[in-house]
Amino acid sequence: MSGSRTNTGGDAGAADTADAAELTDGPRTAAIRDRLDRVEDPELARSIVELDYVDTIEADGGRVLVQFTLPTAWCSPAFAWMMAVDARDEVESLAWVETARIELCDHMHDEEITTGVNARDTFGETFPDADGGVAEVRAAIADKARVSRQREAIATLLDAGVDPAQIVALDRDDVTLDGEAAHVELDGFSVVVDRDPIETYVNRAAESGHVTDAGDTLFLTPEGDRIAPDRLDRVQKRARLADVNMSGQGAVCDALHRARHGSDDESG
Repeated sequence: MSGSRTNTGGDAGAADTADAAELTDGPRTAAIRDRLDRVEDPELARSIVELDYVDTIEADGGRVLVQFTLPTAWCSPAFAWMMAVDARDEVESLAWVETARIELCDHMHDEEITTGVNARDTFGETFPDADGGVAEVRAAIADKARVSRQREAIATLLDAGVDPAQIVALDRDDVTLDGEAAHVELDGFSVVVDRDPIETYVNRAAESGHVTDAGDTLFLTPEGDRIAPDRLDRVQKRARLADVNMSGQGAVCDALHRARHGSDDESG
């Protein structure tokens, strides 16, 4: 999973351009926060805004400053780097933003990451001794998210009464998203289910590069192979373990974040 979610709103850029001249400080800050809401903690697949990582948003004309703090000072430098780069790119996608400076605070590598990201250096240039690059980490996380979201999509179809053999035989073009619903074609008839779990999975599978063409098999094993009908339950159990891992890690991060910054009640 990429650290930045796919923009499914195709007219967002046009709207940004049209509104640029009318923006005041409040709307500018709101627009920046909306963009930052697309940036995810790659390990948790949750927005950095939702996770309350963002400390400061300032806009001075076309120059923007964003400061953010992670739950602990020793969070993975690669993850921190991805969030900083994604935040910079999302903010600079606003038509009225000329430059976005992203500052990581209270992290063991905050100076290196802040300097490298704002100098447009690569992760390898900033951390020449690191094993592997950010691209490999992004790919691994993207696939983890694919498996997790696949479990939810398959569970939705099973709840709708779709047979496991029909589920594993589906291709991408068997699914059509329409309004709040997803229409799934099954041997001459259609099943209608909630759009959200199907769309979320399709987007994640496209991001990971597993389901990109109309004829691609829709659901796959964690290794990217076709699923045998009698193995679907096992694949679902493996995906559930990935969910439990992410949820557990998320709970730890939430607790660390509260311990570091205090709860809302304490601050209020």
